[in-house]
Amino acid sequence: MSRDATSAMLERIEKDNVKFLRLQFTDLLGMPKNVAIPVKQAEKALTGGIGFDGSSIEGFVRIEESDMVLKPDLSTYTLLPWRFQENAEARFVCDVYMASGRPFEGDPRYVLRRVMEDAAKDGYVFNTGPELEFFLFRMLDGRPTTQFQDVGGYFDLAPTDLAEDVRREIIIALTEMGFEIEASHHEVAESQHEIDFKYSDALHTADNVITFKFAVKTMALMRGLHASFMAKPIYGICGSGMHTNCSLAKDGANAFYDPDTSLQLSETCMHFIGGLLKHARAITRVANPTINSYKRLVPGYEAPCYVSWSAGNRSALVRVPTPRGNSTRVEFRSPDPTCNPYLAFAAMLTAGMEGVREKIEPPAGVDRNIYHMTTDDRRCAGIETLPADLAEAHQALLADDLICRALGSHVVEALTNVAQAEWDAYRTTVHPWELERYLATY
Repeated sequence: MSRDATSAMLERIEKDNVKFLRLQFTDLLGMPKNVAIPVKQAEKALTGGIGFDGSSIEGFVRIEESDMVLKPDLSTYTLLPWRFQENAEARFVCDVYMASGRPFEGDPRYVLRRVMEDAAKDGYVFNTGPELEFFLFRMLDGRPTTQFQDVGGYFDLAPTDLAEDVRREIIIALTEMGFEIEASHHEVAESQHEIDFKYSDALHTADNVITFKFAVKTMALMRGLHASFMAKPIYGICGSGMHTNCSLAKDGANAFYDPDTSLQLSETCMHFIGGLLKHARAITRVANPTINSYKRLVPGYEAPCYVSWSAGNRSALVRVPTPRGNSTRVEFRSPDPTCNPYLAFAAMLTAGMEGVREKIEPPAGVDRNIYHMTTDDRRCAGIETLPADLAEAHQALLADDLICRALGSHVVEALTNVAQAEWDAYRTTVHPWELERYLATY
């Protein structure tokens, strides 16, 4: 970081009347963490970084090697609009380093940056635009519930959508933080909402996903509501997804567009789809990282279950939306908003780039509603299913050498520990369903 850039940032911090700085990073699970420092420590943070103990962070390091350093990315500076301006707070997203000065290989941001730098060797920039869905639930005695705040449906307006005011306040806050909001609406389920923001390069977008969830939760809590990004909080209704639109750009142009083909999709686009589908089962482990994620990936609720692609079919895993030209993109529909966006985007890019480099042809597109196909129909069409649970997804990851190498041994080992602990806890717990099903009978 140059001395001029540091001086300019310190002047900006002073002009904004900032009293505290939050140095933000994410753990392996994609949960935002931060260290708050008084503004007097700003120059130290910007020049040498701020040390912290990484041994208590999920998926980081053992206690004997716990000294780590947070180094702010100056491009991520933003004021927190819900703080009083006379005692303003600002936030930097940080990269994590070891005390020796080398990047920490378990930092999810570093994992994505490394994969993007590999794609850049071939001249490609990876752009992503996620669509995050979430629920707004009532709080009871200071604790979250699953009680609906409204009974609205898809694209409903007030007064049916009682959370419209909250959604508007969230959008205002996000706009003040530099987001370019493209759309906002009520989703299919009661109390379910979606806010879409403009696409960008995958690193910037991943930063925005973390900021988005943090801001939404904060603004909802200030209104006495709980914003939940849980994949499937309520049985029998739609869960929340994070459909991710993605594309490659080269020399400033959209590399997925070719006006001279039947679908106006380039070979690069088709091969990228081929790579995504080849590694889809392994990607599922990071795109759908919780036990609950797999309650969403079931037929009947608009979530994908099958490894397939289509130019328009929403039952397919990979869908190609209608717009062409610079808007040509593919939509990867399996991720949910509990994922760590850095790891999910890294896995998607790695898979897609292998498709581009190895010229992997995707299977024929599927125009039929796959949910209505029989098992034999799907078998004849060569359509695989996504993993049915976290244990199966993790085994698919471990069997995929390419995705494991992209994530790195540290991350894969940590994901293994998390998956084993989660699955064992879930497998051995006696659930209410079992009591209702068996207690009186047996």
